[in-house]
Amino acid sequence: MRKFFLIFFLIVMLFPISSGFSQKSDTLSTLSVALTSDSPFVYKDDEGYTVVVGNVLNKNEVTPVTNVQIRVNFYDETGTEPLESVRAGTVLEVIPESATSPYLIKSESPNPNITQISVFLEGFLPSSPKSQQLVVESTSVFLDENLKLSGVLSNGGSPITDTSVYLAFYDAFIPPRLIGVSSITIGDVAANEKVDFYFNEEIDQKAVSFQIFAESNVFYSNFADEKIPQQLTRLATISDVSLTDSQGNRLSEITTGSTVNIRSNALIQFSIDQNTNETPYTYYVQVKQSGEIPYVEFLGKSDGRFIGTGSQSVTIDWIPENSGVFFIETFVWDRNNIPIADKGPIAVIVVN
Repeated sequence: MRKFFLIFFLIVMLFPISSGFSQKSDTLSTLSVALTSDSPFVYKDDEGYTVVVGNVLNKNEVTPVTNVQIRVNFYDETGTEPLESVRAGTVLEVIPESATSPYLIKSESPNPNITQISVFLEGFLPSSPKSQQLVVESTSVFLDENLKLSGVLSNGGSPITDTSVYLAFYDAFIPPRLIGVSSITIGDVAANEKVDFYFNEEIDQKAVSFQIFAESNVFYSNFADEKIPQQLTRLATISDVSLTDSQGNRLSEITTGSTVNIRSNALIQFSIDQNTNETPYTYYVQVKQSGEIPYVEFLGKSDGRFIGTGSQSVTIDWIPENSGVFFIETFVWDRNNIPIADKGPIAVIVVN
């Protein structure tokens, strides 16, 4: 298997990954089971342990898989020999055909010298299928300091054991990136029984959606997707995303090799620092080429400070390299990579 370092350009900075981390990764594209193409989410927990969260994809359209084994190596800044090596499996015991399962792997110690990781898929086995006889649904979702989720698990089949309900959190990017996993143990459930469950989880502020699913010894459930409700009014609102030339003229078509400004207006509702009346921000732009699988043509960022409140403009230069139809997405985060505005309206541009 081949491993390689993922370079820390902007795309890594956009990932919710703690400052100072870099990664090596293993992609097993020729096998029926693979690590997903998005980079894993890596962070230090409150006790100083390094936590790695990601997804494994079963690409086989016919056969479920089990006993998926993942190894994470933890390195210091030299990246030579691993300080620790931890092996673990996926959240789901059996990954259905054409489905994914999260994994969550934590370092063995709260070692402050860990600054790099590598993730490898070491093996898996074909499995007998589990029947989709479970149904999960939420009945109430509320966000204050934590996400408080009430739901119901329904067993439509025979009595089951070893039942758990899982909650996976995703960020705002497309495709969404997994940034956290929580679980509740239900245990035994009688045939045709309904069981209430409740999560009260502290979540990463980048999380904008979640997925609920369940598994028992013989059954698995649907995958229920929902949005996280807004807790507070955002500090800023992005509007009027446009492309302009150097003189400020709006453009509806552009040519490859020409420099254009991607401009957004941000309505600032109140300042983070009331003493200075300033709000530090990082403005991100993602440009994707239209297609069945959108290709990211450009990722850019610009740091700045909003002064006071009201409408203020932010811009990033872009030099298109390819022709086609492109979609432009804009984001405004604070310096801790926490969104202070919802994603801006999508702009479309034709490049000749």
